[in-house]
Amino acid sequence: MPIGRYLNVTPPRLTPVTRAALWILLSGICAVLMNVLIRIAAQGMHPFEVAFFRCLFGLVFILPWIVKSAPYLLRSRNRGFFLLRAGVGLLSMLTWFYGITVVPLATATAVNFTAPLFATVAAALVLHEDVRFRRWSAVVLGFLGVLVIMRPGSARLDVNLFLLLLSAATAAMNNITVKYLARNEPPSRIVAFFMIYLTPLSLIPALFVWQWPDPSTFGALIGLGGLGTIAHFSVARALAAADASACAPFEFARLPFAALIGFFWFGEITNLWTWIGAAIIAGSSIYVAYREARLARVGRPGEPRGPASRHDRKAGG
Repeated sequence: MPIGRYLNVTPPRLTPVTRAALWILLSGICAVLMNVLIRIAAQGMHPFEVAFFRCLFGLVFILPWIVKSAPYLLRSRNRGFFLLRAGVGLLSMLTWFYGITVVPLATATAVNFTAPLFATVAAALVLHEDVRFRRWSAVVLGFLGVLVIMRPGSARLDVNLFLLLLSAATAAMNNITVKYLARNEPPSRIVAFFMIYLTPLSLIPALFVWQWPDPSTFGALIGLGGLGTIAHFSVARALAAADASACAPFEFARLPFAALIGFFWFGEITNLWTWIGAAIIAGSSIYVAYREARLARVGRPGEPRGPASRHDRKAGG
């Protein structure tokens, strides 16, 4: 058979879920590599300063797009709320950047998986979303997974894990502000204002611990900004290809990758309790995402509501 026939074969078209999975996996790889660069940069400067340079170079990477679309992007009446979102995002970033330098990579990654659980709680309390027994049960089970990892009362309790829980909780609040803003603002404007406000805000805590980076550290900081931009782009493409509930299971592929990097790069060994707790948290978060997507489909106006939909309304979230 002529070789030309093989060269002219069109590769099979990927399904939306497959495309979303690949984008999420790319995002997860970028996120773990960012954590490695944070640790490398933090050897020569304070994590708060590392956070500032991550924001600065992240802004530099997207600045041409912001300038090109400035008349449209910067027209908003919600500037105060955008500033609030940047403040919450900064707290999440600072606690994560510091926590990742004192907690094993795999353990930090596992605790960070609680963000969707915190988001469900915040959605009920702040946005007054109807969260019922099934999702509350999943949230409670997920936080039991945190207790498995932390093992309160044991001699090995790491108080730095509370910093990572604060990071996850404020990241969830950040997501809630996005939900609120998305009611009236386009996603491009939400992203632009976040970076525009976050960069100068992150400079304030950095000034208290300031020292100029050496050339090798400077390279890690540039890489950090680049990887962060790729990670955000990848998540956006994944969510454009498939629902969040379809993307959620692939988010947890970060854990084995973080464990491998932690072992080979930093000599960290992930204990059994971390794997068990992470499995509980992952299962709970995936179920919460699945229920939210299912109930969102049921609640869309104009869609037929069959027997399964009526059962969902009776059983609740």
